[in-house]
Amino acid sequence: MVAFSACNANHDANKDTAGGLDTLKYSTTIDGKSVRLYTLKNKNGASVSITNYGGRVVSLLVPDQHNKLTDVVLGYDSVGAYRKKGEPFFGAIIGRYGNRIAKGKFALDGKTYELQVNDGTNTLHGGFEGFFSKVWAAKQIDGQQLELSYTSNDGEAGYPGKLDVKVLYTLTEDNALKIDYTAVTDQATIVNLTNHAYFNLSGEGHSTILDHELMIDADAFTPVDSTLIPTGVFQPVANTPFDFRKAKTIKKDIEAKNQQLIYGKGYDHNFVLNAHEATQPVAEVKSPVSGIKMQVYTTEPGLQFYCGNFLTGKDTDGKGNKSYALRSAFCLETQHFPDAPNHANFPTTVLKPGAVYTSSTTYKFLNK
Repeated sequence: MVAFSACNANHDANKDTAGGLDTLKYSTTIDGKSVRLYTLKNKNGASVSITNYGGRVVSLLVPDQHNKLTDVVLGYDSVGAYRKKGEPFFGAIIGRYGNRIAKGKFALDGKTYELQVNDGTNTLHGGFEGFFSKVWAAKQIDGQQLELSYTSNDGEAGYPGKLDVKVLYTLTEDNALKIDYTAVTDQATIVNLTNHAYFNLSGEGHSTILDHELMIDADAFTPVDSTLIPTGVFQPVANTPFDFRKAKTIKKDIEAKNQQLIYGKGYDHNFVLNAHEATQPVAEVKSPVSGIKMQVYTTEPGLQFYCGNFLTGKDTDGKGNKSYALRSAFCLETQHFPDAPNHANFPTTVLKPGAVYTSSTTYKFLNK
């Protein structure tokens, strides 16, 4: 049975003045491990608040076109809300394998491994025991860096090998949230780590992201079957609703008569990025309401663009008792490709002893 007990503290003393969050609601003990909220701030007043439960980004405040701080990520008002069944992975570190694995199975070195099936017939975001549900050891290095670490034991959720993971969050002086991942293993395994932040650059709780302009530097995407598993094909985006090489509103083609959009109930697809170095943005998004532009830089080969197709507005546990409606947020999850262990033509996600998994992603925010 999971142990869960609230810590006692003075209510007013636990207010996070950066994000208006009540830190008392994030202070607890789960399975004997301490959970709390950590806040990083820079000289501009920008801030990010992160809980070590699932490594979740709870709040991210950046200046808008009028230099007013705006919270651009969806999240909950308490740790308890993040633990309820069916929550949509708000702001979480995703692992051991981000995205889907077909039928919860893969073969490695001649052995077949069976994972937890938690998405129809498939495994999604690591299974029921994914990294989003773990208490991470936290070390706040300084006012702008937080290091989280977790050891995933051999056999956890069906994955082979003991995996030691570290995730470093850095809030830079130029209003960027940088996320660096490293991992090592004691036997061959598969690894695909990402963050599942839900963004609305008009401000979390705003009704839509369909008016946002999006650019993705990708000439191809990986089409899926009806269960959202890639077919293995690289399909050119040219002359399809998936062509974001020039910025356009998310709304522009989302209702097009296209089988891929029907399968995903909108955009929920992996894009094959043209740039694999973190020196130029692989994606840019801008809100016409706030004037905030977000640039995405990554070392990863893929980018999952998801536009909140399964948000319903029925959940009222959002920050400030907000409800998050259909398509009121988008995700840009930097990653290796979904179901890569079952597709030899996809970039490999195998990690072997002696090697170090590294991945870096930066979300940079501009207001001019």
